[in-house]
Amino acid sequence: MSHNTFGHLFRFTSWGESHGPSIGCVIDGCPPGLKLDETYIQQFLDKRRPGTSKYVTQRQEADQVKILSGVFGGKTTGTPISLRIENTDQRSRDYGDIKDVYRPGHADFTYDAKYGFRDYRGGGRSSARETAMRVAAGAVARKVLGDGVVIRGALTQIGSKMIDGENWDWDEVVKNPFFCPDKSMANEWAEYLDGIRKDGNSVGAIVEVQAEGVPAGWGAPVYGKLDTEIAAALMSINAAKGVEIGSGFATASFSGTDNADEIRMQDGKPLFLTNNAGGILGGISNGDTIVARMAIKPTSSILTPRKTITRGGKETEIRTKGRHDPCVGIRAVPVAEAMLACVLADQKLRHRGQVG
Repeated sequence: MSHNTFGHLFRFTSWGESHGPSIGCVIDGCPPGLKLDETYIQQFLDKRRPGTSKYVTQRQEADQVKILSGVFGGKTTGTPISLRIENTDQRSRDYGDIKDVYRPGHADFTYDAKYGFRDYRGGGRSSARETAMRVAAGAVARKVLGDGVVIRGALTQIGSKMIDGENWDWDEVVKNPFFCPDKSMANEWAEYLDGIRKDGNSVGAIVEVQAEGVPAGWGAPVYGKLDTEIAAALMSINAAKGVEIGSGFATASFSGTDNADEIRMQDGKPLFLTNNAGGILGGISNGDTIVARMAIKPTSSILTPRKTITRGGKETEIRTKGRHDPCVGIRAVPVAEAMLACVLADQKLRHRGQVG
């Protein structure tokens, strides 16, 4: 009942805490014979790691991954793949003043209510530090999916400032520290976040992830729906407060004629003229691009004093010290990509197991 394992046939179990000596995961169900090395996994971890710009936490972690098992001669063996990352820049002293005080917006109170005690050093297992192992597992999942499936993510909104979809350019995503596909908005976000950071405050964001090349047929009706599992995977990410597939909540204002994705034939294959469904119908992929969006709340650790209570029930105020992201949604982009990859890898293996 520990619930630290994700997936069915392709599955991983993460372990470790934010301020422990290391974090890691064990990946099971990966087929044998896939090329895999630390360099391949590291490229995805480098996108998520802290300290890469002034707009994310300044905790300095190299996030160097080590493969401990499951790979021989540069290829997966089909046995469990164990990965580990050492924590090298913990500053537990930053949290000493709050060990008996609940931080508003954090999981401090709920962890205490469930377990009877909590690791106050950066939140322990509730810390976003755990997501590094999701990214590592996602890298392995991409190998399972193969080169035919392309997974990409971007930030489409920070606070009240939203990109112009007409300016969407995937090449721009890697050219700025925000994973922003709109060059003009990336410049605006830089100035906006400078002000947020200097005020000791934070803002939320919206992350969009897409998967191209997923064939029709993945997923299962009723209880194994592909969109259900994508939503659950994204909602499991720290600070996620909402998920939509395709046009999502906007479809509530559509008419039936607006919403239905009409179909034609092109080169002997179905062609959907629109993609309001986000690539999924009846819980099963339809061959179109899978599109999902995730709303991320503002970082709860802020310098502005907030009202709270102690473990003993005394009312007080708290001002959170430490090194925190002014917008945690920025580093959530590679995490969302990874979770989508893990869901799709699992669904690929389950589809193959059911229909051959």
